[in-house]
Amino acid sequence: MPPPSRRSTPAPARHRPAAAALALVSTTALLAGTAATASATPPSAEAGHGAPVHYVALGDSFSSGPGVPEQTDEACGRSSRNYPALVATSLTAASFTDVTCAGADTRHLTAPQGAAAPQLDALRPDTTLVTLGIGGNDLDLPGILTRCVLLGKLAPLGAPCKRSYTLLGSDEIGARIAATAPKVAAVLAEIHGRSPKARVLVVGYPAIVPDDGTSCRATVPFAEGDFAWFRDKHKQLNSMLAQQAGAGRDTYVDAYAPSVGHDACKPRGVRWIEPEQTAEAAGFHPNAAGHRSTADAALATLTR
Repeated sequence: MPPPSRRSTPAPARHRPAAAALALVSTTALLAGTAATASATPPSAEAGHGAPVHYVALGDSFSSGPGVPEQTDEACGRSSRNYPALVATSLTAASFTDVTCAGADTRHLTAPQGAAAPQLDALRPDTTLVTLGIGGNDLDLPGILTRCVLLGKLAPLGAPCKRSYTLLGSDEIGARIAATAPKVAAVLAEIHGRSPKARVLVVGYPAIVPDDGTSCRATVPFAEGDFAWFRDKHKQLNSMLAQQAGAGRDTYVDAYAPSVGHDACKPRGVRWIEPEQTAEAAGFHPNAAGHRSTADAALATLTR
């Protein structure tokens, strides 16, 4: 398995959520990669207490790294510099299998994604480390982003996106997060059933918009009041993931806190999230620096 590395080319349109959103196109093609697998088996080495690390990476586009050079799998938007690859290299993993894929949601852990096998099929009884970054597509995060951009263009003041998701006192996004929680729990249980020796790291999502709720309409054209609302829903998603990790014997990796101050509103060289499709990454996705930060956060949890 790994597919040969190729020089980076612009990711397919389905891996360009920001570019698609800013161009006001439908999100039906966003993050809709066809799953594939990539693995590497570097020379066996030992980590931790002298035990070889057998590592499997699972997750969606925030784990696969669409648009981050070099792309090793265009269909899944998988990069040779995504955080799983960086973790595997740092640990000198005895084996490493990366099945992260753009467009994946919790269904694709146990069911096929396009022509590809379920991601959990990569697990083995001797797997010792698993990272799982999932949940955003269960909420239809690309659709939320696109709606907020559309409404922000039509009504730049106030919080029209928030209003559209909270009609008659409802909290549609909160309900989606609550509905995703048992799905994540079921995935974690299945991981342990297949790989009982594995330590599982549940990886959260880094900051997309400013943590202080300020706006940057010239860069991300949400309405003024929707920045803080989107931040709150983002944090609610991460909180749910942390709760599901803590409910069992798993560890939550906080990718959000280190990324504060490096959101999509920041200038190039400071931001870790690209606000549109660039040479650095797909829009509204982490660039190489963002993946480095998440890798560092994951590695730090392994020393605690």
